[in-house]
Amino acid sequence: MQLHKRDLVDAATAILDNFGIADLTMRRLARELGVSPGALYWHFANKQELLGAVADRILAPAARSGQSTDHWRDRVGADCHRLRDALLSHTDGAELVSASFAAGQSEAMTHVVARLAEAAAQSGVDAAHAELAARTVVYYVLGFTVDEQSRLQWDAAGADLPESQSALAEDVGQRFAFGLTLLIDGMAVHRDAANRGQPDTEIGCS
Repeated sequence: MQLHKRDLVDAATAILDNFGIADLTMRRLARELGVSPGALYWHFANKQELLGAVADRILAPAARSGQSTDHWRDRVGADCHRLRDALLSHTDGAELVSASFAAGQSEAMTHVVARLAEAAAQSGVDAAHAELAARTVVYYVLGFTVDEQSRLQWDAAGADLPESQSALAEDVGQRFAFGLTLLIDGMAVHRDAANRGQPDTEIGCS
């Protein structure tokens, strides 16, 4: 049977969903496909490239342009909610995408960042900081969702979490929206400070 890249990505995504990222290895993938591990390297030079392709599969719904809107706030909010939904749709999705993003292996995430950077620029963030603003928002979504999926896994395993930790799991969507609003408001503050000719405030520095 001739294998194509999509066959490998399909099988790797199935392993991720059924067993988690810890079991997503080249050896496990080769065994699932009934081929030698060496056969996989005709399509992917290393595991990082494979994980990048799986990350792109996970992010496909988030990478597509959503409903157009003229307001940058709505664009950032919609993109970030789509990103979180995409990550939550797969076991360990946030952890895998975070690793691929850090390694520069996800083409889909490049599109997400570019779209958020464009919205940040429209908010008034100067061109030198627009991509940094976009990445900051992405880091928030990834970090929040990694934590969210970890809690879901502990809960599924029947772990007895402390009451304070259990309380955090309630209204998780509202908590996500609250943090995202803080970041969006921060972009507006950055713009207003720049318009007044004031230097950026470095929180926690003196």
